[in-house]
Amino acid sequence: MTSSVHETIAVDLDLIDLYKDLHGNPELGFHEHRTSSLVEGHLTALGFDTTTGVGTTGVVGVLKNGAGPTALLRADMDALPVREETGLDYASTVTTTDDQGKTVSVSHACGHDLHTTCLLGAARILSQDTTTWSGTLVLVFQPAEELGAGAQAMVDDGLFERFPKPDIVLGQHVSLLPAGTIAGHAGPSYAGSDSLRVRLVGKGAHGSMPENSVDPVVMAAETVLRLQTVISREVPSTATAVLTVGSIHAGDAANVIPGEAELQLNIRSYDAGVRQRILDSVDRIVQGEAATAGAPTPPTITETEHFPIVVNDPAALDKTLDAFAEWLGTNKILDPGAGAGSEDVGILATSAGAPLSYWLLGGTDPSLFTTGDMTDPALRTVPSNHSPHYAPVIEPTLTIGVNALVIAARTWLPTP
Repeated sequence: MTSSVHETIAVDLDLIDLYKDLHGNPELGFHEHRTSSLVEGHLTALGFDTTTGVGTTGVVGVLKNGAGPTALLRADMDALPVREETGLDYASTVTTTDDQGKTVSVSHACGHDLHTTCLLGAARILSQDTTTWSGTLVLVFQPAEELGAGAQAMVDDGLFERFPKPDIVLGQHVSLLPAGTIAGHAGPSYAGSDSLRVRLVGKGAHGSMPENSVDPVVMAAETVLRLQTVISREVPSTATAVLTVGSIHAGDAANVIPGEAELQLNIRSYDAGVRQRILDSVDRIVQGEAATAGAPTPPTITETEHFPIVVNDPAALDKTLDAFAEWLGTNKILDPGAGAGSEDVGILATSAGAPLSYWLLGGTDPSLFTTGDMTDPALRTVPSNHSPHYAPVIEPTLTIGVNALVIAARTWLPTP
């Protein structure tokens, strides 16, 4: 078949069935074995040179079509430890044992099943119609995005030594915007994120004899309160940053002063200098509060997750969004501003030395919106990614998502 660069191609019913199958069979990061096998089968059938096990469970498909540049199209595959409550007839009921030995429910509450389906749909179109593009396609199906570790794992496993190095990195993420819209922001687009575990060591004692203790509960409380001053008093007022203490745990009984307490923190920032200043402040405060309390052992701070700041190359993003505007109309292309969410797709671009063009794909029922732009009040009320109630509407989300990847690829791999 032959089609124009900006023609919308309807998806087949079997692609919808594929999406529902992936949705109902989610897998956690670095455990996407069934998903990887399914992806491998589809790519191999389409004629891609396919490699599995890249970065543990990642899949890479390469298709060469004459001379020209190389474009990397990326989709993430992993799910979340979230119990689905959508009530859909294809909802996940999967439970599994996580890496800490805990039994958890699993669901695609972030939409990575849609990302995988869209990229497989685009692979089909691009492999069956090679008259509208020239060059090399590198399709990357990435594990463990939710852990902030999958992109780096693939890079460390020789992604850009074993496979063609891209001239552009392209990708998308389904969002709570109205289905039928696409959004992109140039420059720093998604926050860098650091998650930390803080262990405060005190001295346990009976609750009736606090004089024999070094109370880690009080130490933790003082630390939490002091940490609230980092953003308000140490970060420039013109900078955007967030510090959240999302977890605090100490002790198990009312009349026992425990021996230690644990805090879990998350920091989000858009500037490397601001990020380092916050990290330094956290270290100073934690160490200082422990010293003030007379802690017998210094506290420890362990980084548990890190997502770098995602920076969209302005020229590259403009080129891609201009093609989308020609296809959908300028009124369907939005600028969401810099988002506080985090992603590891930028690692692929920076590691390859290639520009990044990454956009948001609207996935929510358009009838719920009034203005359909970034001021729409529905954006504050509809279930968002990571909610147990989140599930994108299949259409037109799937059709737009497949075609967006096809058009982006053709924009960067034009015919001679």
